[in-house]
Amino acid sequence: MAKVELKQPVVKEISDKIQNAQALVLVDHRGLTVAQDTELRKKLREENVSYKVYKNTMMNFAFKGTDYEQLADLLNGPSALAISETDPAAPARVLYDFAKKAKALEIKGGVIEGKLYDAEALKEIATILPKDQLLSKLLGSMQSPIANFARVVKQIAEKKAEGGEAAPAEEAAPVAEAPAEEVAAPAAE
Repeated sequence: MAKVELKQPVVKEISDKIQNAQALVLVDHRGLTVAQDTELRKKLREENVSYKVYKNTMMNFAFKGTDYEQLADLLNGPSALAISETDPAAPARVLYDFAKKAKALEIKGGVIEGKLYDAEALKEIATILPKDQLLSKLLGSMQSPIANFARVVKQIAEKKAEGGEAAPAEEAAPVAEAPAEEVAAPAAE
């Protein structure tokens, strides 16, 4: 069997994975221990991020004609791909968090929603909260004014209940009205 025939399934596998990807981050995994690598893979799986080591030439072939072709300059040395189809910030977030403990992990760069980012820009993206946390913060900020209004209305109702109900309009003290001025009609001539 020719080498090309062996490589085609790998290139197809990479192409299939990146087809629906929202984010792809390249890392250099040299120097990680087996325990660290296992822990990293576990954390990435928890965030629905696929992670796999591929040969650079295979990735280069798979990236041709896609948004990920921009990564060609970063394909040197051992490389691993972290791919997310759901949360664009998830690969960067997990990898940067893990790189704080495992200094050997080097983030090369990545493409998020079609745009190339270097390692420093990915660090900024890593600070973005997951989608569900962002939505809960948004919902909380939208509910806050409504909740405050409800508390004020409740406090007003409690004060009225403590002081007794307001007197009906008929029993209320009469309001002094100003006498109506009579306007003299002009005399007819």
